[in-house]
Amino acid sequence: MADTFTTHAIEKIFKGKFSSATNIQLLWKGNESFTTIFDAIRNAEKLICLEFYIFRNDETGTDLSELLKQKSREGVNVYLLYDHFGSFGTPGSFWKDMKNAGIKIRASRPFKWTSPFNYVHRDHRKLVVIDNKKAFTGGLNIANEYSGFHLRTKGRGWRDTGIMLEGPIVDDLFKAFKKWWYIWGGEPIEISNFKFQISNLKDGIPAIPLFVSSARGRRRMRRLLYYSINHAQKSIALTTAYFTPSRRMVETLENAVNRGVSVRLLVPGISDVPAASYAGRAFFSRLLKAGVEIYNYTGEILHAKTYIFDDCWSVIGSTNLDFQSLRYNDEGNVGILDADFAAQMNEIFEDDLKHSIRLNLEEWHKRPLKEKLKEYFF
Repeated sequence: MADTFTTHAIEKIFKGKFSSATNIQLLWKGNESFTTIFDAIRNAEKLICLEFYIFRNDETGTDLSELLKQKSREGVNVYLLYDHFGSFGTPGSFWKDMKNAGIKIRASRPFKWTSPFNYVHRDHRKLVVIDNKKAFTGGLNIANEYSGFHLRTKGRGWRDTGIMLEGPIVDDLFKAFKKWWYIWGGEPIEISNFKFQISNLKDGIPAIPLFVSSARGRRRMRRLLYYSINHAQKSIALTTAYFTPSRRMVETLENAVNRGVSVRLLVPGISDVPAASYAGRAFFSRLLKAGVEIYNYTGEILHAKTYIFDDCWSVIGSTNLDFQSLRYNDEGNVGILDADFAAQMNEIFEDDLKHSIRLNLEEWHKRPLKEKLKEYFF
């Protein structure tokens, strides 16, 4: 394990404390994430907390809504926090039906006429906490394109990554959810004599919540990402749905290659936000010339956000390498400092590369003028 990636060093940079996970399950194949989440919710006994950027009233959202209403009628306390912008198209009647079933619902980052420009800030986190025993986070939202429903509707699906966690870190994530729930006007969460307790954090895998919701927090997240890139000694594997780097990010990746680090970047071949994709591609020539390996994913639409450094330090969650994520959004990630977990992450990365095309600098220069103009424009 690289000397630079230690719990002490990471805590010092991010200004947060490591916890531990007694079990981590990676979720990334097909509708595996949704099957796992739905099963965990189905088995909930006392508490379900959910936070999502997008929660649609399509088939996937309706299925989850019906399950949550059922659990509420069984006496389980259900709390749902959704982003006002991300779920803007979801009708009020959908939320009303859930509230009538006893589910507590709040919208985060709502639009306010008194401060309209603050609407640029989004709650982009994805978090599920169940009975203070299990927690899920990752990149997916509650909508058909994430769940695999597209297989029945002939649409184009999305490739995402998430993790289900057990152990003391679940309590840390629950406390974080409570904080945001209260910030957006939620009533006190009713849960008595129900606390997850493991006193010895050394029993599990070192894990740190990387959840941010302020300018200071986003600054700490950027500092941690730059620290991780700058201090990697062997390898960097970056998967991001949206890549619009700052000049500093480009220079940092170039410097990593110059000191002998293998830097690989996996981005969507086809993006759901073409403007962001073209803006990011404007930097490809410079990165390719520096020796960064860039791969375009050719399978489903790539929506995962995972970062692996020196085969020991991994970050997985909702943060993209773009301006919106790093400067404006409330984001949620978990950092795992464990070589075995990093090996699993690397297996997924290598599998994704099998469904990707590596860009060649000479061929990239030959792309159509129309494409170059779009990159310049965006």
